[in-house]
Parts: sequence; structure tokens; C-alpha cells
Amino acid sequence: MLALSAVGLSLQFGVTNFVNFGYGAMLGLGMYFTYALNTSLGLPFWLAAIGGTLLTGVAAVIIDALILEPFVRRGTSGFFMLIVTFGLSLILLNLIQLFWGVSFTKFSIHQGTPLKIGPLSFTPNQLAIIVISIVVLVGVHLLLTRTTLGRSMRAMSDNTSLAKVSGINTGRITMWTWFLSGCLAGLGGVTLAINTVSFQAYTGNNFLFVIFAAVIVGGIGQIYGAMIGAIAIGLVVNLSGIWISSAYQLDLAFAVLVLVLLVRPQGVIATVGKA
Repeated sequence: MLALSAVGLSLQFGVTNFVNFGYGAMLGLGMYFTYALNTSLGLPFWLAAIGGTLLTGVAAVIIDALILEPFVRRGTSGFFMLIVTFGLSLILLNLIQLFWGVSFTKFSIHQGTPLKIGPLSFTPNQLAIIVISIVVLVGVHLLLTRTTLGRSMRAMSDNTSLAKVSGINTGRITMWTWFLSGCLAGLGGVTLAINTVSFQAYTGNNFLFVIFAAVIVGGIGQIYGAMIGAIAIGLVVNLSGIWISSAYQLDLAFAVLVLVLLVRPQGVIATVGKA
């Protein structure tokens, strides 16, 4: 669940080179698009989840084209883009509350009987999340290494100016990056909502800090680093429940983040400077 979200955020940052504080709200869009398709239209849950994931990707492209891209064309600095995306987050969260309310809700999905695997206990839905995450992350790897689109994304991540003069249509690549990042955010939001059972507009946004921790630990803008960071943060947060109260579990993500910044501020995989 964390890896899906972290890879999506890292993919977007690697190509656009600015931090998106609206990413948590995009997780919320994925949750509520799926909820609408599942409950209002009566689609089977997993079909609704696919639809909600794709709709979040489309929403991300529209948001970039109408709101973010005009600032980018003006040469707005990364710091001011951070403020813009923070404002975008507030707008999206309030729109979600306007359309779907402020109360907690949940998907129409059966949780199933927990399964024992050694000392661990999983619900069937949690096992499905693990399988889906592995398949999607392998798919992202193949996209980045075996396709022209993926190679163009990596080129822009390394050096946007050089990619442009080399003939890469950076506008089209940016659009596809936002779509893929939005889809990963939507799917991350759906898997988060499954795991928390009930959710509301701020559920994804409350999870944003943990996503940032995974991205920074792995190396900002590094896709494979985000995967490694997600595994590290996820293990620390969840296994810590053996020794400490669950109320403090997410605080350990902050502790790990501070430790990594002190020891290796560039993250597990160092970020290559962009031009």
C-alpha cells in the first residue's frame, strides 16, 4: 500500500521536479471515485476500484493542465509550487467533503475470515493488496525499462533540458507521468481504505507524511528507492506495534526519517541533479 503511493509521488517528482502536497488529497479522490462507482452505480468492488484508479489518473492530468502547468510555464520556483500544491490540497479536500460529506464511510466489500500464515494473520483483502502491489510495481519497472515512454520519463528525470533538445516531447511525457502518478495515487488510496475499513476525506492526507518519509528515505525522485523506502518504513511502523502502542506507530516513521537524514541525507539511492 505504501509502495504504490510512494512510487507514484516519486515518479511525479522525478519528471516535474516539484513537491506535490496535493498528493494526499488525490488518494482521497481514488477512495471516493471507487466508493461512488461501488455504491452509487452498484459496480462490483474490484471493477469499481479499477474505474476509480483510472478516474484519479484522468483527474490528475486535468489538475495539472488547468492549475499547475500555468505556474510551471511562468518558471515558478519549487518553493512557490509547494505552496500552490498545498492550496490545491485544501481545495480538493473541501470538494470531496462538498460532494460526499464529512462522515466516515466504507466500501461495499466483504472483509473475509483472517488467514493464519505462521505467526501472521491476514485478511483475504490484505493478501489481495500484496499481490496487486507486486504486479503493479513489476509493471512500473517494465514500463520504465522496456518502453519508449518509460525511457523518456527517465531521461526527463535525469535532465529535462537535454531530453527536450534530444527530440523528446516533454509536454506529452509530463501528461502521461501525471496520469500514471494519479493512477498510483488512486490505487494507493483504495488499498489504504480497504486496510482501514472506514475512511473520510482526510484519510489519505493523514497518510501523506508516511509517504513522504518513504520517498525521502529511498531518495527523492528515485523510483526504486521509493520501493525500498516503503518496505523499510512499512516494516518499522507495523512491527513496532509489538512493543509500543499503535497510537505512536506512525511517529516512528518520523524517527526513521530524521535518522536517515542525519546519516545519509541523499537517501538510500542518491538523487541525480536535474537541469
